Amino acid sequence: MSIIRNIRLKSIEGRRYIDPEKGKPKQIRIDHNSTIASFTSTEGKNQANIEFQYTASYGAVGVIKLEGNLIYESDNIEKILKDWSENRKLPDEDASRIHTAIMHACVPEAVTIAKDLFLPPPIPLPQVQLGKIKHKAGSDEGLEIA
Repeated sequence: MSIIRNIRLKSIEGRRYIDPEKGKPKQIRIDHNSTIASFTSTEGKNQANIEFQYTASYGAVGVIKLEGNLIYESDNIEKILKDWSENRKLPDEDASRIHTAIMHACVPEAVTIAKDLFLPPPIPLPQVQLGKIKHKAGSDEGLEIA
C-alpha cells in the first residue's frame, strides 16, 4: 500500500512568448511533462521525499513550469529508494501513481496561470500509465510512456 502526502509547490513560472494582441495561432499543441528531480529518504518510517517538476509547454507560444515536493509512503520504500539510487528508475506502479498525483496537483494551478497569460487551459487531466498494455487478444504490444 502506498500513500501520497503533503504535495507542496515551491516555484511557479509562467511565460507567454507571443503577444496575444498580434493574433492567435490556429492550433496550439500543449505538452505535459512531470519529472522526479530527487527521491530521498526521510526520518519518517516507510517515507521518502520527492522533489518534482511539472511543465506545460505551448511550443513557441509559452510555457508554465511548477516545482514542488511530496511525501511518498510505501511498505517497500527501501527497495524503491535502492532502485532509484542505482538507476534513477521507479517501479511502474509507483511511478504511475506519483506522476498522476503530480499532474492532478499541478494542472489546476496551471489552468489559473494560463488564464492570466491568455493561454489555453492545459486540460483535460492526463492519466499516467507506464508499462506494457494488455490488448484483447492478450498480447503485450507496445508501450505507453509518460
